[in-house]
Amino acid sequence: MSNKNVVRGVGTPAGNHALDATVGFHSIELSPSVARFPDGAQMRVEIPSVENPEAMAAVIEEADRHGVIVHRVSQGSGAMLLSEKELGEMAAMGSDRGIEVSLFVGPREEFGTGGAVHATEGRSMSGHLRGLHQLRYALEDIHRALESGIRGFLVADLGLLEVVNELVLSNQLPSDIVWKASAVLAPSNPASFRQLAKLGAGTINIPSDMTLMEICEVRAVSEIPIDIYMEAPDALGGMVRGHEIVETVLVASPLYAKYGLRNARAVYPAGQHLSADVVANVREKVRRAAISIEWIKRSESDPIISLPGAKGIGVPLR
Repeated sequence: MSNKNVVRGVGTPAGNHALDATVGFHSIELSPSVARFPDGAQMRVEIPSVENPEAMAAVIEEADRHGVIVHRVSQGSGAMLLSEKELGEMAAMGSDRGIEVSLFVGPREEFGTGGAVHATEGRSMSGHLRGLHQLRYALEDIHRALESGIRGFLVADLGLLEVVNELVLSNQLPSDIVWKASAVLAPSNPASFRQLAKLGAGTINIPSDMTLMEICEVRAVSEIPIDIYMEAPDALGGMVRGHEIVETVLVASPLYAKYGLRNARAVYPAGQHLSADVVANVREKVRRAAISIEWIKRSESDPIISLPGAKGIGVPLR
């Protein structure tokens, strides 16, 4: 092993052989991704924490004002905390504008009666489903939203992801649903990324602090779209890297560039008592997306951005 390879951290023979036999490689060169969305595009825009129809209307208004195409809005409080009327309103807006409405599957340990999840070292369980009780309600939450036309869901439990994939394969759930692996499940190595893809994730949220080389590594094992916060909320590290959009797209494509907001009030579970914060937050997120896209215009690259309603976007049904 050369001194150069030692400095690069190429590793030891035993470890390298194990990775070659399982992952398929033990080292990789930083290179642009050749993978694309079904429409040939490299990038789409996601605005997270769009918790209700009022917030979604604000996103659309701001997107029009700034000239930003929003391809997906995602929500974190859970479909279960939206009324059937609100579900229908968000589905209608998404259908009219070609925007995917991705709702978090509501039940989770964080909202349950258990105490371990609230302990310092138990927070990693926050998106898990406790027992058949929560698993059953999670599936019911999906069916309820589907009845209103929703075709996108955030999943934070590996068991649920496996179950819904089996239901899709057996034609018990629609095949046009986009299953988004939540940031709670964020994989930080190629093997974990590939595992989520095999379980049926349609897009996968990776950690917001991954380097370009680490993104390149996970991209090498699957062409499943990557979701990454170009600005992350404080709870996920508070990274602000919207100006790095071009190199991130080139390495990660196909990429959902996700614009969270640092130094903003946490809003889960949201409701009318937090409505002003939710709406103000999403307006600023669209503005942050617009600024990030300005950096694309300053670069020598011109990544292809999907049009609204492009193939693969979980546009709701009316």
